[in-house]
This record gives sequence, structure tokens and C-alpha cells, in this order.
Amino acid sequence: MRNIKFLTPLVLVLFSFTKTAVAPPQDSFCGIKNVAFNVKEEIAYTVFYAVAGIYVNAGAATFTSNLETINNRPVYHVAGEGKTNSSYDWIYKVRDKYESYIDTATMQPLKFIRNVNEGGHKIYQNITFNKTTNTAVTTDGVYKVPACVQDVVSAMYYARNIDFSKLRKDDKIPFSMFLDNEVFNMYIRYLGKEEIKTKYGKFNAIKIKPLLLKGTIFEGGENMTVWVSDDANHIPLRIESPIVVGKVKIDMMSFSNLRHPLTSLIKRK
Repeated sequence: MRNIKFLTPLVLVLFSFTKTAVAPPQDSFCGIKNVAFNVKEEIAYTVFYAVAGIYVNAGAATFTSNLETINNRPVYHVAGEGKTNSSYDWIYKVRDKYESYIDTATMQPLKFIRNVNEGGHKIYQNITFNKTTNTAVTTDGVYKVPACVQDVVSAMYYARNIDFSKLRKDDKIPFSMFLDNEVFNMYIRYLGKEEIKTKYGKFNAIKIKPLLLKGTIFEGGENMTVWVSDDANHIPLRIESPIVVGKVKIDMMSFSNLRHPLTSLIKRK
């Protein structure tokens, strides 16, 4: 069950990226405004793990947003938390938390915190982004970053504000991300629209594929598929991906304080 360590799934769903080189991000990715998510929004997910086609409930993740201030600047404090179910803790206990403090005016991250405990292996990272000098300050040093760099949490909330109506099938949305003291040039591929049935219900959805990080869980490349709500919220509804052993499926199961009505919902299950 080691492969269930990916229990903060949506934090990495668009952001478990590979080091594959792609074209540098365009400046048009800068300066987007938040029109998708609300302060006090909360979305909950269930993580299902499958071997031989049988899915079991392995864990849960939640994402919340609040309005706070950093150095007198208003920020969205977005937190993603994931954990294994208690019945799996004796096999491989996971308690993960990712936090991003995002400038409300620019949707650029000012601070990122990663605090994870996976099977007793603990990682703590605290990153401050200096937008004046375009640097990321970590416990390991100071690193030069692009002007519009994202972290793994801010990237997800930034991506929710993309205007998909302007895209054609197979278009790529490039951007840069700072992770583990490195800058990665990333992209999301737009695959069009389709209906999808999840554990929550039937939806009109936007289908995308993120570039994945090749690691202990996922193969590199575009093996993960993500469906987001085809409405103004653009909330992730389902994520599917093969992993080293078996598959993982993540479904949105509840929400509160959305900014817009969930008009993409066709039928509640």
C-alpha cells in the first residue's frame, strides 16, 4: 500500500510535474484575476486505490481557502490536507499538509509551506517568494525564479481561472513552477469537453492532462487525466491515473461556499 502516499492528490494533480523540458512559459500567464473561487470555499475528495480493477476507499483530502494578510498585503491562504484512512494507517500512515499564501491582486504566491509525514518520512519546507528580486528564499538558500512562478498549490488555483473557452483541443497552457529548489517549465494540455459520471453525480466537464513528475508513484508524461467542472468554478471533479502498482481515482465528494452555482451538475447520484 506504499503507493497510496499520494494523499494530497489535488495539490499535485496538476503539479506532480516531470523535468521534461518544454517551451518557457509565456508572459500571458501573468496577471490573471481570480474569478473562480471564493473565500471560505471548502472542497472534499475521496481517494480510491485499485488493483485488478477493484477500487477501495483508501483516504481523503480537503482544500480550503481563507482571506489573511502578509506584510499588510491581502492574501488567499489556501491549504490542502490529505490522510490515509485509519484502517490503512498500520500499513502506511500519511498525514500531509500543503499551504500557499497567494497575493489577491496578482494570484502570485508569496509563501509556500509543505509539511508531510508519509510512513514516518517527514519533510518540512518553508519558501518565501520575493517578487521584487524574483527569488525564492528557502532553508537551503536563495534561488532565482521567473517573475510569474507558481508553487504546487497556487498553480492549481491559478489554473482554475484559465478561460478554457479560448482554447482548441490539444492546446497547451505553459507556466513555471518552483519545487524542491528547482524551477520547472510546465504545461497543461486541453482535451475538450465531455460528460462524466463520478461518485458524486453526472457532470458536464472540461478534460485536461497535466505533465507529471516521474517518481516513485507516477510515470512521467501525460498519463493522468483530470476533469474539472464546466462552469465558472472550474473545480476538479475527478482525477484518474495509473501508478506503479494499480491505479488511483480521486472524486470530489462535497463542497461548500462555491463562488458560483455548480451549473455543470447534470444529475446528483
